[in-house]
Amino acid sequence: MAPPPAFSLPTAVLAWGSGEDGQLGMGGYEEEDWARGVAALDALAVSAVVAGSRNSLAICADGRLFTWGWNQRGTLGHPPETKTESSPAPVDALAGVSIVQAAIGGWHCLAVDDKGRAYAWGGNEYGQCGEEAERKEDGTRALRRDIPSPQRCAPKLKVRQVAAGGTHSVVLTQDGHVWTWGQPWPPGDIKQISTPVRVQGLENVKVIAVGAFHNLALTEDGILWAWGNNEYGQLGTGDTQPRSQPIRVEGLSDLSLVDIAAGGWHSTALTKEGEVYAWGRGEHGRLGFGDDKSSHMVPQKVELLAGEDIIQVSCGGTHSVALTRDGRMFSYGRGDHGRLGYGRKVTTGHPMEVPIDLPPPGTSGGDFGGQWQARYVACGGRHTLAIATWTEADE
Repeated sequence: MAPPPAFSLPTAVLAWGSGEDGQLGMGGYEEEDWARGVAALDALAVSAVVAGSRNSLAICADGRLFTWGWNQRGTLGHPPETKTESSPAPVDALAGVSIVQAAIGGWHCLAVDDKGRAYAWGGNEYGQCGEEAERKEDGTRALRRDIPSPQRCAPKLKVRQVAAGGTHSVVLTQDGHVWTWGQPWPPGDIKQISTPVRVQGLENVKVIAVGAFHNLALTEDGILWAWGNNEYGQLGTGDTQPRSQPIRVEGLSDLSLVDIAAGGWHSTALTKEGEVYAWGRGEHGRLGFGDDKSSHMVPQKVELLAGEDIIQVSCGGTHSVALTRDGRMFSYGRGDHGRLGYGRKVTTGHPMEVPIDLPPPGTSGGDFGGQWQARYVACGGRHTLAIATWTEADE
């Protein structure tokens, strides 16, 4: 998913779902069944949010990066003094640069600045942070397990977008090529690749999306390519065979695709007309096919969102959220911990609207003639984040 535009209207960051690791950013560890405002971010002009499996981050319009949640592996961008942090804090190591986009993987994070420089931190046992192994005295080479402070990665590449998988990293460069490093397959056949390798066969790529162990790339001419693990059909190829090289997703050839998203083991594509297609693991209803919770090996239209004019979809570990052009959110999938955001911990494949019940911003002078409208959504493992703007009634 490409980074959202900067917002000029009064902005609120919303969070709901599991707070067990402080990932909601509200100063505590309780779970929330409804969308709540993250007060600590109110004054920061947040332009983008990312939800990970147990941690979160926010990017401000001025390029500052804030993190919160689980920090045992240095995933918050500084050495872990405590296992978790429940309030957003700036990443001081990146204070001198302007971050424009970021991603959270299994235990590592990536970010890119306005000059196309990429950074990585967190877990590094598979080389996913891109650091070269250090040569030891006996001649062997060993990777640092954790890198708690952000450092440059892929220094020879000018990066446009970063994406992070379970134990691997993928970047889209400014010239439309895709590069990857780390361990792109589920544990077992372990390959520690800390040096970026170009993904062959991909040119003029517009946007990338990465799940736990699968990868998607949408080209400028609207063709979707997929590679990686395919246990649940998440590549959309009609089978469950893994692919080490990109393969074209044929089931979407006649559509005008504008965006893609990847969850842990499922995938979605969005058309110019605001229609959503989904495929991959269907357990818990995360594909949005109603009572059908089976896995799908080819893309299928999410009819239950038809007519809603969807402009973004975010896929989490076991749930998804779709955002409409007029600022409404629809969630579906696994419902425990309140991650669907409408007060009921039900697991369902039927998209349901997430209400935004926040007071008007202080700048409105008590005028209740307006509403909050969601502008961006981010699904994590067991929680969800969103950005909403306040729109006056006469706008």
